[in-house]
Amino acid sequence: MGSHRRIAPSGFELSTRVTVLTVAAAGAAAALGAVPAGAAPQDRPADTKAEVDRLYEQAEQATESYNKADERAGQLRKDLARTQDEVARGQERINKMRQALGMVAGAQYRSGGMDPSLALMLSSDPDGYLDRASTMDRISARQADELAELQDAQRELAQERAEARRKLGELEQSRKAVARHKRTVETKLAKARRLLNSMAAPERAAYEQASRGGARPDLSGAGPASSSRAAAALAAAQSALGRPYVWGGNGPSGFDCSGLMQWSYARAGVSLPRTSQEQRYAGRQVSLSEARPGDLVIYRGDASHVGIYAGNGQVIHAPYPGAPVRYDPVGMMPVSSVTRP
Repeated sequence: MGSHRRIAPSGFELSTRVTVLTVAAAGAAAALGAVPAGAAPQDRPADTKAEVDRLYEQAEQATESYNKADERAGQLRKDLARTQDEVARGQERINKMRQALGMVAGAQYRSGGMDPSLALMLSSDPDGYLDRASTMDRISARQADELAELQDAQRELAQERAEARRKLGELEQSRKAVARHKRTVETKLAKARRLLNSMAAPERAAYEQASRGGARPDLSGAGPASSSRAAAALAAAQSALGRPYVWGGNGPSGFDCSGLMQWSYARAGVSLPRTSQEQRYAGRQVSLSEARPGDLVIYRGDASHVGIYAGNGQVIHAPYPGAPVRYDPVGMMPVSSVTRP
């Protein structure tokens, strides 16, 4: 049987193969170089846009969490200031009561010695004194009442101080939550901006054009608002058309979605909660088919977006960063519920 030895390629053949491989590699490198920085080779403009939209949605969810934590922190600051004021007033009251008792003790001392009962009254801890029945015959009824009042005041002051410490701790936790949600929003928005910058110029221009919205839709025949207040709120929202999206903003220069609703209804004399989740329950629930101008349209299962119904299948809302307050079709995303404040 003859042997099957592999014949080494000639110099010409080897040179030809190397040349072909080099050309192929250069072509592949050129193709990869055409992919925008920050995008994977297999990414398509539609995929990048979908990812940007997803990041904006996540940022909006974090924004509503930020709004809720910030509102809570603001309320806690007010509660803490009120409690601290009560502590100060309580301490002043105790000081006056002790001063009055001290005047009685001084008078007794000058007349021949201080009554042991008054000495106990003026001690740093009069608690328990009234429980000592054997001393009750040494003090007058008025002094007993004054001592009981002092005891009550000191107990109340101790409770107020404990409440102030508790609220201070809760405020610190709320501040941390605000900072955490803020970092989440900023991270999502920064990533979305990087992805937008990675898009080719024509795709980025098309995306930005879509973000600006179109002309005012035809609202003739939209029907009446559900109330005069709803009509006034809708008019306020219409006056905000074109103003920028600002996360955490509730006007008048910029808005996020729930901030626009709160601001618009405030112009109508109605106080709405700060977040879209709370606004969902700030009135009577109606079906989408029953929606009338001025109703709040809540979006997504987690109620993380909200707009105000303008009629004829249109809402006004603050969409996302880079997109100003504008009209959009009511079915632009899944509707969760409709609320009539």
